[in-house]
Amino acid sequence: MIGTMFRSEDVPVGDRFDHWREVIGRSRSSEVASAYAADFWAECRLMELGPVTVIPLSFVPARYWRSPRMARQPDPESYHLSLLLDGELTLDHVGRTGTFGSRDLHLVDSSRPYDLRPADDRERCAVKGVGVDIPKTLLPLPPHLVSGLLGRGLSGREGIGALLTEFLIGLEQQAETLQPSDAPRLGTVVLDLVSALLAHVLDAEAALPPETRQQALAQRIQLFIRQNLHDPELSPPAVAAAHHISLSYLHRIFQQQTRGETVAAWIRNRRLEGARRDLADPSLRTTPIHVVADRWGFPRASDFTRAFRAAYGMSPREYRLQGRA
Repeated sequence: MIGTMFRSEDVPVGDRFDHWREVIGRSRSSEVASAYAADFWAECRLMELGPVTVIPLSFVPARYWRSPRMARQPDPESYHLSLLLDGELTLDHVGRTGTFGSRDLHLVDSSRPYDLRPADDRERCAVKGVGVDIPKTLLPLPPHLVSGLLGRGLSGREGIGALLTEFLIGLEQQAETLQPSDAPRLGTVVLDLVSALLAHVLDAEAALPPETRQQALAQRIQLFIRQNLHDPELSPPAVAAAHHISLSYLHRIFQQQTRGETVAAWIRNRRLEGARRDLADPSLRTTPIHVVADRWGFPRASDFTRAFRAAYGMSPREYRLQGRA
């Protein structure tokens, strides 16, 4: 497991809001206020991934702001990137005002005042999102370029923004199974994806180190594969063609990013994992095995049975019966 979990239910009602302010203050020096302070609800997981901090969080409407006086005091010298998943927030920062909704991202400089508040706090509807804190010195882009993105809305619904969104959501979903030893590498991936997104918006990809560009490309390729596992025509040449790279370059990226696993093996293993989950799902127990196989890119039942037995030591039918037992 990675990260420290905070749930307001674990704290007496009268202490919940003050404790939440303390939790937020560990990563972001800001004031917090809420119309629901007397009966506050929030939860978050504080994940320290090397020098990068990722914070999936949910809370009832609250306002977070850093005043000019606070900005003049010593601060963590970091950029705060926020991904909003549910709810609406309005941000005032560096002379810009914007309202953001689901799968929007926005960037804040901790050295400058900001005011982040619910667009409408009349209803007790939870706001859900993921915060990312990155030291300024680690972002491989000139500060004068980055300042042009502060307070602006960035899309997390397409392109590199979608890659970053899915990766951050996946971090929260897999936090219980990840190990502390995974944290530094995961932090590197987050930093590379954030850098790639900002560079893309700024049209400044050339400013990124080659390894950052390669990491972002690897994530883009893996997402493409996951989205197309159902297609029996999905193959290393098809993946390379879809990303306008040579087959040899594709293989080289995978050798570096997946610890030696080949592209074909990565595709096959993701398909088998998906099929195995479906076979173990009680709600799909009446779905014929050949339908499950076809759904995961195995049009020939004999090929599926052979690959499944090689991976798990039993046939798909035996695995399903074992799960029922």
